[in-house]
Amino acid sequence: MPGDGGRNSTPFILLGVRGGKREKLTQAARAALGLPPAQLLDWCEWLQQPSLLAASLARPCVFKIDSPGDDARVHALLTRQGCDALGCALPRLPDRGEIAVSGEWFAGLSLALGRVADELLALPHVQVMNSPHELLLMTDKLACQRHFAGRGIPIPGLLGPIEGYAHLRAVLDEHDLQQVFLKTRYGSSASGVVAYRRNGRGAEQATSSADLVHGEGGARLYNVKRLRTYNAQADIARLIDLLARQQTYAEAWIPKPRHGDGHFDVRVVTLGGQATHRVARVGARMMTNLHLDNQRADVASLLGEKDLAVLERTACAAAATFPQSHVIGLDLVVRKGRAHVLEANAFGDLLPKLLWQGRDTYAAQLHSFASHEA
Repeated sequence: MPGDGGRNSTPFILLGVRGGKREKLTQAARAALGLPPAQLLDWCEWLQQPSLLAASLARPCVFKIDSPGDDARVHALLTRQGCDALGCALPRLPDRGEIAVSGEWFAGLSLALGRVADELLALPHVQVMNSPHELLLMTDKLACQRHFAGRGIPIPGLLGPIEGYAHLRAVLDEHDLQQVFLKTRYGSSASGVVAYRRNGRGAEQATSSADLVHGEGGARLYNVKRLRTYNAQADIARLIDLLARQQTYAEAWIPKPRHGDGHFDVRVVTLGGQATHRVARVGARMMTNLHLDNQRADVASLLGEKDLAVLERTACAAAATFPQSHVIGLDLVVRKGRAHVLEANAFGDLLPKLLWQGRDTYAAQLHSFASHEA
């Protein structure tokens, strides 16, 4: 494996999306390390032909499960299989860019990763980079935060599932709060996230990456790169009611540290439980995800020594609660000597050109995993 000039040619099997960004970055990292290409097992092909997994893992190898991504075919297959398992009707297929990460989709993903876990039990010769069960737990954002809370990892205060706009208002009243973040339970990349706030005069505001579009078939939500701000109560109520159908939960609003005219949080990648790549995500709005036209910044230039130490300790402690996941992405807010984990990302290594000790996230994980397993 890495570090020996490529002399070790242990096969590397990647369950991923053929031709996707992640596969390309994995293949580029292996080429740069002098390693043979990864063998790709395409998500869509495997879901249609389950026997392909055992065939791919028949000999000693390293196996990594990568994200099914936004491939519409994979989304449809997982949703269909989830509906079959739940005994419910197949929902309308989403439009391109439409926010539609449902419980049916997650049920399908649960079945798929459950099958992978079952097959791996009979394949002791396979070195598994990330546990199917732990991947599934990280994909369920609410369950993951409860997992962290139960193990003493600091997180924003959880207010629980939100059934709709009226329920949100009741929860805010119960906890005497004026602002919260709402997140879809199975979402990712800020999809369906809402920053909601109100004041004593009754004014409300909701900021989201969800664009509320009214059409003949009713209102729908679409992901957009430029955040939308809603001030009309009718629009806010419709937005939250639609998101609640996809199992939304609320958490306390954690202030982020300032930088220039904006504020920031930090993405940290852990490899084998150790904090490696880290990047500050700086933005002027509530969501700082990099794909929303926010900016990267060097973490060491923004945090003092004390905050850097608490960042690393908290990231490592959070990673330790997922001992069978070699690669994890963690989002944290670090401020005044305290760190809170906003969420864990099972597939949080897609950070092109971000280096740690001269390696990007894909080359570093290959090197780290080989050293860890040696």
